Amino acid sequence: MTELEKMRNGEYYKMEDPEILKIQNRAIELCEKIDKLSFSQINEKNELLKDLFGTLGKNASIKPGFKCDIGKNIHIGDNFLTNFDVTILDIGTVTIGNNVWMGPKVGIYAVGHPMEAEGRKKYLGIGKPVNIGDNVWIGGSVVILMGVNIGDNVVIGSGAVVTKDIPDNAVVVGNPAKIVKYIEN
Repeated sequence: MTELEKMRNGEYYKMEDPEILKIQNRAIELCEKIDKLSFSQINEKNELLKDLFGTLGKNASIKPGFKCDIGKNIHIGDNFLTNFDVTILDIGTVTIGNNVWMGPKVGIYAVGHPMEAEGRKKYLGIGKPVNIGDNVWIGGSVVILMGVNIGDNVVIGSGAVVTKDIPDNAVVVGNPAKIVKYIEN
């Protein structure tokens, strides 16, 4: 099995694999091109975003500073909005529903590394998917870790670190993020 196949299967893979590095370099270059466009160059920007992401719904608004690892592992619904400096490390697939808004400096990390030093010395990584439902508002500087599923109509307060699944209609805050209430929709 190739390192890319291991990565796609959610198994430990060697991060310095040339095939994976080529894909990552392409994503970095596309993010740099997107960043260089003015906000008024929306058509050109949308074409690059379609090339970068696996899927992209209608009405995406992505502010400057967006970064990702692979790009093609990101699947976005309609009416997606980010503020500045959002990072999605998409070694694992990241699926984002409709009407999802992200504050500045949000980090979605669908990647991890071994706890044991030996694995890190071997430059091993592993990806697990992140799924975000519809109508989700993610506050500034939120971190979402790999393997997390976020339901519909969720609000995540600024600075939260999401380490576990969040059910529909929950409001979460803190580090680690905890449910503080439910909202009616």
